[in-house]
Amino acid sequence: VQLVESGGGLVQPGASLRLSCAASGRTISSLSMGWFRQAPGKEREFVAHIAYSAAGLFPSRTFYLDSVKGRFTISRDSAKSTLVLQMESLKPEDTAVYYCAAAVGNVRAPMSSRDYDYWGRGTQVTVSS
Repeated sequence: VQLVESGGGLVQPGASLRLSCAASGRTISSLSMGWFRQAPGKEREFVAHIAYSAAGLFPSRTFYLDSVKGRFTISRDSAKSTLVLQMESLKPEDTAVYYCAAAVGNVRAPMSSRDYDYWGRGTQVTVSS
């Protein structure tokens, strides 16, 4: 599975950004996928997760870091094999490199980076006035 992120940039506080992660090598509906981020000098942290849904028959469960709930939305576009993170009301503390991650099938601990087998190279998000 290859993952390529895009959509990062420099924005002002309160602005929006849409991150995309193009997946190849495996049907995206067969993957559990997530977004993580890492700020300078900090550990990589979980941001959002969308669960595997067999053949896309059922709505996928989603999980979020508490500090992004209500502001970020994770979704999957199976037709485009793309994972999306829509980010609203961005804050300076959201500044980080954002990484897309994937695992085949379900994961036991979606907030743990160790449960994911595939990673993108990241895209920089900077929120500053």
